[in-house]
Amino acid sequence: MQPAVSIIVPVYNAETTLRHCVDSILSQEFTDFELLLVDDGSQDSSGSICEEYAGRDARVRVIHQENSGVSAARNNALDRARGEYLQFLDSDDWITPDATRLLVRTAREHQCDLVIADFYRVIGARVSPKGDIEDDGVLTREEYAAHMMENPADFYYGVLWNKLYRRDIVEEHHLRMDPEVSWCEDFLFNLEYILHAERFCALQVPIYYYVKTKGSLANQSMTISRTVKTKLTLFEYYNQFYKRVLDPAEYEKNRLKVYRFLFDAAQDGAVPPPIMPGSRRLGDERVSVSAGAVSGTGLLQDGYLLRKLMLHYLEPVALKYDLTMRETGLLLCMLQDNAICTRRELEDFSNLSHRQLAAALKKLTSRGFLKIDESRRLPGGERELQIEFLPPVEPVLAAIEEAQEEYEQARLSGLTAGERETYETLTARIRENAREVLGGTPSADGERETATNYDHKGN
Repeated sequence: MQPAVSIIVPVYNAETTLRHCVDSILSQEFTDFELLLVDDGSQDSSGSICEEYAGRDARVRVIHQENSGVSAARNNALDRARGEYLQFLDSDDWITPDATRLLVRTAREHQCDLVIADFYRVIGARVSPKGDIEDDGVLTREEYAAHMMENPADFYYGVLWNKLYRRDIVEEHHLRMDPEVSWCEDFLFNLEYILHAERFCALQVPIYYYVKTKGSLANQSMTISRTVKTKLTLFEYYNQFYKRVLDPAEYEKNRLKVYRFLFDAAQDGAVPPPIMPGSRRLGDERVSVSAGAVSGTGLLQDGYLLRKLMLHYLEPVALKYDLTMRETGLLLCMLQDNAICTRRELEDFSNLSHRQLAAALKKLTSRGFLKIDESRRLPGGERELQIEFLPPVEPVLAAIEEAQEEYEQARLSGLTAGERETYETLTARIRENAREVLGGTPSADGERETATNYDHKGN
């Protein structure tokens, strides 16, 4: 049976990092994939580690070859791949648990040929996100190429490992890495692929941890003359790419931008900067989870487990729209069918302090997401809280609603239709019992009457 994704990992003397890389792949939420580990003549225990994983998981296939380089290793895997999509990793990097799921979901939802994602740059114990395209939806080849022109020689566009490719395009045009090129071979492959692709999407969520510190060309066993020749060849290919993508008038108009690639390539920008603006400690970049609490049982553990599961699906929304988890969670609270009338009630419902709620509302209002009206006083003296959702927040709310659906699918995964019906019936009964104890006023059908103060469409 054809897997949805072929994940390709070249391996060479990676015994110290390989397990972390492979474990991150095998623990993916999306499970319909094959993993091709290509042992490129490793002199350490990498080959036996690969075989160990193949013996434990039927999705893992191991390819052993004489040492021929990363391009030959990838080509060997491409010749044997069976997936609908192609995903690449380097053996000293790793991916987030939702990486493949988010890539495939984006590709399928938008029927796109290439998905490009943000990633994390890791230096020592520090990590920072890296991305470039902020456009939502589908990009044409010309639009994607225009973004790439603004940041020539950027890792974001040049590498393989933050992208998802369609294998049928690769096979139809027999696209392969050039083993004769030992610098920017990924970029050459990408340029060729882009010429045959039509629909592009940017996933504005970091999903890949890039931890390699690649040295400059002077450290890559290349002579100065070969380095210069390689860069000139690459620039000529890049120049011809834009001549094919742009019409003559557009090419002339943007020729100086195209030529910037030659300057940027001359800087050998392959080494990450030693200090990364906005970096944080590795391990703090995503929502943390207590392994003990997740594996435990009991009233508090169950509540913790479901809360963390919901945060897990909300997190990509927060990352994509540059929101904190607190702000994203508050929007989720506002989407619920409830009768919250005051700030105090919203603080209680969202589990935010007075200061935290005020800061979150201020941020959401400044982004043009909300309009707040507290001009009317209630009989008890408190001001009524009226919140109107404005048009700029609509994509965020749609993403939050999608996250809720994914949460429900994960929460009820494996249950039969009959089991789900029984669960919903029991849940409604438990909810009614709780409302009666807490002083709610259930209606005849067991559901509390609500009069929400959140206007989704501004009506």
